[in-house]
Amino acid sequence: MRLSDKIAVVTGAGGGIGRAAAVRFAREGAMVFAVDINVDGNRETAELSDAIEPLTVDVSDGQSVSAMVQTVLDRHGRLDVLFSNAGIMRDGNVIDLEEDDWDAMFGVNVKGAFLCGKYGIPAMRDSGGGSFIITASANSFYAESDIAGYCATKGAAMQLTRAMAIDHGSNGVRVNCICPGWIDTSMAAPYLDENPDGRAFAGKIAPAGRIGQPGDVAEVALFLASDDSAFVTGSAYNVDGGWTAGMTKAIALI
Repeated sequence: MRLSDKIAVVTGAGGGIGRAAAVRFAREGAMVFAVDINVDGNRETAELSDAIEPLTVDVSDGQSVSAMVQTVLDRHGRLDVLFSNAGIMRDGNVIDLEEDDWDAMFGVNVKGAFLCGKYGIPAMRDSGGGSFIITASANSFYAESDIAGYCATKGAAMQLTRAMAIDHGSNGVRVNCICPGWIDTSMAAPYLDENPDGRAFAGKIAPAGRIGQPGDVAEVALFLASDDSAFVTGSAYNVDGGWTAGMTKAIALI
């Protein structure tokens, strides 16, 4: 198994991409700590495998993240994989977006990754190295209307990935990010379902001809978590069905 005896943390594991990744990691032999502020969703994730343990954590709070890492070390003595996947989205351009919503997105999407790195990377370094993965977005490359704050956070997440890869490669820690396009999750559902043609359109703009599933992203996360990617760091992996490669197609359909 590709993650045999590995100790992994997945944030945002209460549903969607995080849940799919937690289950996939467990199936490949890892002991997984499913982390979320959503207690009920996280419990449902943990019920899917005996190798998944739920932890309630606010990734935007330093004390909460520090305690999370310490719990992992107290129970297993090491940390091998940390998938910083938790994320939120709020609508609005810079005029319409509320300041609190801007702060909330940066708190989870950027500060959350920063805090996971601040406390998680030393634990991985002391464990002999590891893999740190961040969920960025296709919006790390291309902006869209009326989600200015979200686009800003995902651009920051990509640059944080690169900076951390440079800083911590000598510690044996690899840092990469995944950039999903339209994935069928609860976060995307309001946008996909806001009009009868939403899902059809999201499928059409991707050359692959469909909306992505959480499992599509989980498979890439598994690759990055495993030793199969031992010489991969500082990279961004698009999991978008070709959307960012074919933006001219998307524009033509608008």
